Amino acid sequence: MFQRAFIKRRESRSFITGLCTVADFDNWSWSNEVGEYQWYIHGSQPTSHYLALDPSYKNPADTAETHGIKMTIDTGATWNSQMERAELIPQTSQNLGTGNLFYHFSVKRSATNPPDSTLEHQVCFFESHFTELKYGVAPNPSDLQWMVGGVAKWGTPFTADTWFNFAYDIDFSAGTVGLWASTGGSPLTKVVQNIAASTSTNSEDWHLGVLRIVNGGGPEDWYFSGVFIESGPITTAIGDGSSSGTSVPPTSAPTTAPPVTSAPTTTPPPVTTTTTAPTPAQSQWGQCGGTGWTGPTTCTGTFKCVAVSPPYYYQCQ
Repeated sequence: MFQRAFIKRRESRSFITGLCTVADFDNWSWSNEVGEYQWYIHGSQPTSHYLALDPSYKNPADTAETHGIKMTIDTGATWNSQMERAELIPQTSQNLGTGNLFYHFSVKRSATNPPDSTLEHQVCFFESHFTELKYGVAPNPSDLQWMVGGVAKWGTPFTADTWFNFAYDIDFSAGTVGLWASTGGSPLTKVVQNIAASTSTNSEDWHLGVLRIVNGGGPEDWYFSGVFIESGPITTAIGDGSSSGTSVPPTSAPTTAPPVTSAPTTTPPPVTTTTTAPTPAQSQWGQCGGTGWTGPTTCTGTFKCVAVSPPYYYQCQ
């Protein structure tokens, strides 16, 4: 499923062939840190309860991969708190936080075990949450929304059985982050130009997976494909690019974004963004603080801002 070297150069598309079964993820442990991904943020069930590998789980446009991965969360996926989590983290000695890097992944849901839009989800994020996707949050709970410092900058309806392709365009040197996106097999286009962010990583705090804030609701299946990290210039093709797809439109009337900070390899269409001002106070189970957080820091009603994973994450409880 995943690439052998985390930082991919344009002339190389070698992918891991050793991950043939879910049991291969269990070869990693704190006493035996082998392989490309750490698998320890999950519930107490066997790995096969949360992860599944299969050719049908990948974006068919990506012919370079053998398998995609299905991640399942449910009320048994509790890890160190009331949150439900299933996540993979890089196991690498490479520096994944310097210069201009592009964090690629594709995500999909189906009509079976769909995500609950009434509950907040954090998807493919860094420990400090300086950038991430969210689902089940205002202003459009049924959209996948790209966030910078907890503020929505772009979103699209999270329709079933559609592959949504993304690349986080992170300039760690300049302290900026932008977004590339498409659906299906269409090439990535830049949908949000780079904006200022508290970019930082220790190279092993990139969380590939999903965190559901509240331990409740039914089981959910999330599908991931096309996961790799590269230095610039960006690779915009999804696999061989032969499948049908579209550039992903924003959900509401956009405004012009600031100039791009680094030249892409292809000329994108006019760049647009949407912005949403943070609310004066955060609701129950919402984020209220942490490293790089620029959203609300007070809670509604009698809820208090509690340190869940200090200094990175605080939550209204």
